[in-house]
Amino acid sequence: MRSMLAATLMFAAATGAHAQMTTSQVAGAKPKTVQTVPIQPPAMQTPSATADAMARAERLALQSDLAWVGQYNGAITGDVSERMVSAIKEYQKVKGGKPTGVLNPQERAALAEMARKKQESVGWKIVTEPTSGARLGIPSKLVPQQATDANGSKWTSPTGTVQVLLSRRKEVNPTSAKLADLEKEPSGRKVDYTAVKPDFFVLSGLQGLKKFYVRGTFKGDEVRTMTILYDQATENTVDPVVIAMSSAFNAFPSGSLAGPPPRKTVEYGTGIVVSDDGAIVADRLVTDGCLAITIAGYGSADRLAEDKEHGLALLHIYGARGLRPLSVASGAAKTNVDVIGIADPQSQGGSASVSSVKAALAPVTASDSALSPPPSVGFSGSPAIDADGKFAGIALLKPAMVAGPATSVPASQAVMVSAETVRGFLKANGVTANGTSMDAKAAVVRVICVRK
Repeated sequence: MRSMLAATLMFAAATGAHAQMTTSQVAGAKPKTVQTVPIQPPAMQTPSATADAMARAERLALQSDLAWVGQYNGAITGDVSERMVSAIKEYQKVKGGKPTGVLNPQERAALAEMARKKQESVGWKIVTEPTSGARLGIPSKLVPQQATDANGSKWTSPTGTVQVLLSRRKEVNPTSAKLADLEKEPSGRKVDYTAVKPDFFVLSGLQGLKKFYVRGTFKGDEVRTMTILYDQATENTVDPVVIAMSSAFNAFPSGSLAGPPPRKTVEYGTGIVVSDDGAIVADRLVTDGCLAITIAGYGSADRLAEDKEHGLALLHIYGARGLRPLSVASGAAKTNVDVIGIADPQSQGGSASVSSVKAALAPVTASDSALSPPPSVGFSGSPAIDADGKFAGIALLKPAMVAGPATSVPASQAVMVSAETVRGFLKANGVTANGTSMDAKAAVVRVICVRK
């Protein structure tokens, strides 16, 4: 700001000198009047005008960072407001600076770093909820446990002190006012704040001994609601996160971040038989929320275990004969694999034939690699085979998950979980993978999930 002011004063001085040099008068002539336009120094510019001159993306980032450090309590829209200016002044006061309402580069950098550390401390990431395709921000370190069924997902802390619920339901002729009234009904819920807009509503207050925050909206007859419950003792940590979660919540996103459609009543996947007594590895999401799981040609299966981090499920069929379990000894896939699976019936005219597709690998994490192109629907849970015909991992089709700002590039929707991870999952659940067959086509089965 000081350098801009100095430049302005230098410009004014130079202009005045130039005028003196170019307006010398003829002796006896009447002096000419020189018109001047006053220049407002940048220091005179209001904080709101300064913020209004920023790019919208910077204003959004500024509001978000102020919310994360507990100074801004409002919708993160990028719009300039007195609330945003007041938040900047409060931040400057807290940091021992002059409350000008305009951050200098050093203050802005310090704010961004402080917000980043806050986000990192709670494990903040933007995710696509698998049953609805809704997008929301999750503090994954506060709520590491996730459960998903046909009606939504729930994230919880190990002790239940913090809970996040994403629910979906059908409602006849919904309106924001009607939905807000319905959300006030749960026993023990005392509402102290209500905001009802044409396209969404917000409630907050106390529910028993917990604070609650509800934000919901609808499209057609489908209602999607995010509810946050947390102990009052955690409010210093959770309150700033709630603001960020509210602003990040996008119940009906469009485009590439829209996620999958609502879960199907009947969903198909592929499983791998890994032991001669009927152990099968499959996709966790395909087998989630099922009233019944059927292995085509063998009958009913039980789901015994799951690995939420890597998306695996352990199924078991009993009394089956003629199984040809696949050897899950590690292969050495580096660039390409063959994915062996059974496509969704709609993709193969109702038949159950096993097919193979080629895919290229690109490392994503230590245990996962992206698959390109993604295999067909129904292939999720299929074995990936390397160039030597050995088991390299399991192919999963899953919703995009963004571990960063909403503008980040979403992760691949097709990944391969490594053979080592699969073996670790089986060992952790007491399964002896005694398969010796190298014939992946003989070891795969169709997995059918029936939901409500």
